[in-house]
Amino acid sequence: MDIVINISPFIEFINLPPEQMFWVFFTNIGWMILAIVFLYGAREMYLFYIRNKWADTHKSILLAIDIPRGNEQTPKAVENMFTYLSGAHGSINFFEKWFEGKFQKSFSYEIVSLEGYTQFLVWTPAEYRNLVESSVYSQYPDAEISEVDDYAKLLPTQLPDEEYDVWGTEFVQKDSWVLPIKTYLEFEYKMGPLETQFKDPMASLMDLCSSLRQGEYLFMQLIVIPIGFDWVKESEAAIDKMLGRKAKAEPGLFQKLLVWMGEASEAIYAIWGDIEGKSDEVKTKTMLELTPQEAKRANMIQMKSAKLSFEAKIRIVYVGRRDVINKSKVANGVVGYMKQFAALDLNNLKPDINMTFTKAQYFFQNYRLEEKKRKIYSAYLKRSDGRGRNPGVFNIEELATLWHFPIEANVKAAMVQKAPGRKADAPAALPLEPTKVEPLADIFRSNQTASTLTDDQSSVPPDNLPFV
Repeated sequence: MDIVINISPFIEFINLPPEQMFWVFFTNIGWMILAIVFLYGAREMYLFYIRNKWADTHKSILLAIDIPRGNEQTPKAVENMFTYLSGAHGSINFFEKWFEGKFQKSFSYEIVSLEGYTQFLVWTPAEYRNLVESSVYSQYPDAEISEVDDYAKLLPTQLPDEEYDVWGTEFVQKDSWVLPIKTYLEFEYKMGPLETQFKDPMASLMDLCSSLRQGEYLFMQLIVIPIGFDWVKESEAAIDKMLGRKAKAEPGLFQKLLVWMGEASEAIYAIWGDIEGKSDEVKTKTMLELTPQEAKRANMIQMKSAKLSFEAKIRIVYVGRRDVINKSKVANGVVGYMKQFAALDLNNLKPDINMTFTKAQYFFQNYRLEEKKRKIYSAYLKRSDGRGRNPGVFNIEELATLWHFPIEANVKAAMVQKAPGRKADAPAALPLEPTKVEPLADIFRSNQTASTLTDDQSSVPPDNLPFV
C-alpha cells in the first residue's frame, strides 16, 4: 500500500506574508509554547515563595574553628569530617516539597581574611550544630569552636558603593563532574623529612590572605549540599559510553502507553521493535582496548564514584576600599590557587566567565558590571546555593583538597587563627554556662597574642583591627 503525504498546507503556509505567517503559527502552535513558559515560571515562583517561607522558620549560625598550633593532620582528617557531615542528608517527599516548601539545607565552609587576619568558619543550620562540632572534634580533639557574629554583615549590605569596590566569581568544573580534579593525594612526595613530604596547596592561599592590607577583605565559601546516591548512575553511564555499551534506558511514558493500549498499539510496538532489531549493533570494548587516556579516565571516574559526594559550589568575593583595592593581585592569586588542582587529562576548575565573573563587555557595560558585583556579593551574604551557577558534584576527597586546615610544617601563615594549645579534660561535674556569641574580631584579638604571631612580630594587636 502506497503512502501519500499531502504537503500542500505546508507550502501554503510558507507562501504567506510574514505578518500573517506569524499569526497563523501563533494561533496553532505558538500559544502552547507561551503557555509552557508561563506555567514553568509560575511553578518556579511558587517554589521560591514557599521555600523562603519555610526557611524563615529556621535559624543558621556561624562557627569559627581554631585548631591547635603544630597541626600535623593531613586533609584526610577533613575528608572524614565531610563523611560525618553526610548524615545531614534526608529524603523529601512530594507533599513536603510542594506544600511545605521543604528542601535539603546546605552548609558553607569558609575561609576569610580580614585585612590579613585569617579565620576558618562554618555556616550551618542551627539544628546541625552538634553534627558539625562532632565532625571537627572527632578529628581535631583540641580544636576550639566558637559561635560568632556574621563578619560579612559588618560591611555595608549593598556593595559596591562610593567607598568599597567588589571583585568576585564562582569557579566551575571545566568538564563533566564525573571526572575528578587533582586531589591532595597527588601533592605527596617521597623526598625530605616525613613532616614535609606533603606540599600543602593551601600555602599559596594563606600567603595571599596574609598579604592583604588595611581596608582589604577576601571571602571564600565552599557551599556543600548533602545528596543521595543517584549521581552514581551518571558515572556508570560515562564508563559505559567509553566502552561502547548500550545504556540501560528505563521505559518512557510513551512506551508504557503503548503497552497499556490494545492490540493495535501492541502491533505498532512490535513493528518498532523489529526496526530496532535491524539496526547495526555497536561493538563494545574491553578495558585493554581503550587508549591510555581513556583507561585512566575510566579508572578515575570509578574511583571518584566510590566515595561519598556532595553537590557543591565555590564562590570567591574580594572587597576593598577604592583607594587600596588591588584586583589584579587577588584575582591572579585566587586563579593560581585553583589551577593547582588542574588535571588536564581529567578535570579542572575555571572562573565562571559567562555568568558570575565581575566583568562585562560591549552593551551597557557599566550597568551590567555593577549588577554582577551586587549579585555575587548578595549571594555570598545569603550563603545561597541557588543563585549563580548550578552546583557541581564533588566527592569528599575533592572537598577536603579545596578546604582544609593548613599543615604548619608546610604553611608558615602567622596570621591564621589557632587555638592556644592542648586542652585538659574538664571535670565531669563542672557546671556549664550558656553559649556566648562573640564578634569575630574579638576572637581575633583574644587568639592573636597566644597563637598567631611569629617571634619577629609584635605581640600587641594593631589598633586598626577590622570591625571592632
